[in-house]
Amino acid sequence: MDIRDIIKTKYPIIQGGMANIATGEFAAAISNAGGLGLIAAGGMKPDQLRENIDRARELTDKPFGVNIMLMHPQVDELMEIVIEKKVPVVTTGAGNPGKYVPALKEAGIKVMPVVASVALAQRMERLGVDAVIAEGTESGGHVGEMTTMALVPQVVDGVSIPVVAAGGIASGRQMLAAYALGACGVQVGTCLLVSEECPVHQNYKQAVLDASDSDTIVTGRIGGTPVRVLKNRMAREYVRQERAGATKEELEVYTLGSLRKAVFDGNVKEGSLMAGQVAGQLHEIRPAAVILEEMYTSFCQLKKDLAKDCD
Repeated sequence: MDIRDIIKTKYPIIQGGMANIATGEFAAAISNAGGLGLIAAGGMKPDQLRENIDRARELTDKPFGVNIMLMHPQVDELMEIVIEKKVPVVTTGAGNPGKYVPALKEAGIKVMPVVASVALAQRMERLGVDAVIAEGTESGGHVGEMTTMALVPQVVDGVSIPVVAAGGIASGRQMLAAYALGACGVQVGTCLLVSEECPVHQNYKQAVLDASDSDTIVTGRIGGTPVRVLKNRMAREYVRQERAGATKEELEVYTLGSLRKAVFDGNVKEGSLMAGQVAGQLHEIRPAAVILEEMYTSFCQLKKDLAKDCD
């Protein structure tokens, strides 16, 4: 199985859902570049989602999708909109999409939940979803505990539906590793933060480019809401206060509006610079089409080279 059989794209690559970042324009750019672009509904109100879907359709004739965080207070309305608009693909996170799956499938929409455990993947398979996205803790933003290397093969062995690998993938080498683990496609996010088309503030992009291999940190582990971000003043102070026993309300002082500070204001000291552990691999800003083409071309060449080594 190739995930392209489901998503109908040039490359078996899905753009991660990045709240406050992945607009209709950005999703269209990724789809035009050969991947599956996703509009991130996480930071949008229903009317904004509708506008972004329309904008994506103006800018691309390629398939695109919408990522919906199930903890969104208006999730019912968001689901109604993607069904009304017949968006080709919906990915979900932070919850169980079970109550929405029948209506999404009835509308002809492909459903691919993000999962961080085998048990959740199996539950999603019983709901009748088309595929699952197994995301390891190396990824940026909200994370689970298991690494991609450990999670993906166990999910592959635990379900019979297609599995897309996510977390720690920014090159053809890592894409090939994901396929060796049994994945039939990959989801990437951090490497697209430094694409020319990504609408984040230039300061945010530069912070990703300046990051080394050990420059991410996970906030919220103690409180059960782990989020991987680049180390900065806000993140370090959050973790320090968390370890000292600060309450949820006290910790919210650091995170309230912090993603918007980073994305729109370019505040790299107090903003939440969500990024994965692959940030240390990224050294230049390039067009999304170049990023995706290089990743896929490298993946194919490495696959051929390894096959020769086994002859």
